[in-house]
Amino acid sequence: MRFGSTFKIAFRALRRNKLRSALTALGIIIGVGAVIAMVGIGNGAKAQVESQIASLGENLILVFSVSTTASGIRAGEGRGR
Repeated sequence: MRFGSTFKIAFRALRRNKLRSALTALGIIIGVGAVIAMVGIGNGAKAQVESQIASLGENLILVFSVSTTASGIRAGEGRGR
């Protein structure tokens, strides 16, 4: 098939199925908008958390292990001391 005839067939199908074409376009628009919104929200939240951590200053964040697991036995903090 030629490139031009492929477009003719596609546009004829779009004209004959107007509701299906409109609903498909609406679904694509909503889907792309949702992805853009989620990426924006994620980037904003990441920037906010990074700025809060940076505002604490340097060397102020300490991470401790709350529980450990050895040979399938869970030991919480403070046990076995």
